[in-house]
Amino acid sequence: MKHPVDVHVGKRVRHRRWMTGMTQQQLAERVGIKFQQIQKYETGMNRISASRLWDIASALQVPVAFFFEGLSDSEGAEVEPGLRGDILADKEALELIRSYYSIPENQRRRLFELARVLSDAA
Repeated sequence: MKHPVDVHVGKRVRHRRWMTGMTQQQLAERVGIKFQQIQKYETGMNRISASRLWDIASALQVPVAFFFEGLSDSEGAEVEPGLRGDILADKEALELIRSYYSIPENQRRRLFELARVLSDAA
């Protein structure tokens, strides 16, 4: 049976890999394993060892703690007020985030301020 923490960590691996535009094969090659193992990690089917998580974090250029962000003390992940479900599970949200970070920083700041104003008005 899948442990909820393994599922959460796997989702975070998948989301970060997707955000960087990396394929499962590319991540597997950087970590030194087969892509099928990455698939199992991402679904929570297989638990990721500490050393392997360290290697994955290095390949994806994030701290190891990144994979545990959003976990609560209970078995499920916390949900921020006003958000429905796991927003990072929404492909449209991920595409929006990826597009946002591809915008030059000065324009991105202006877009962020516009979004902030529009959300306050709603």
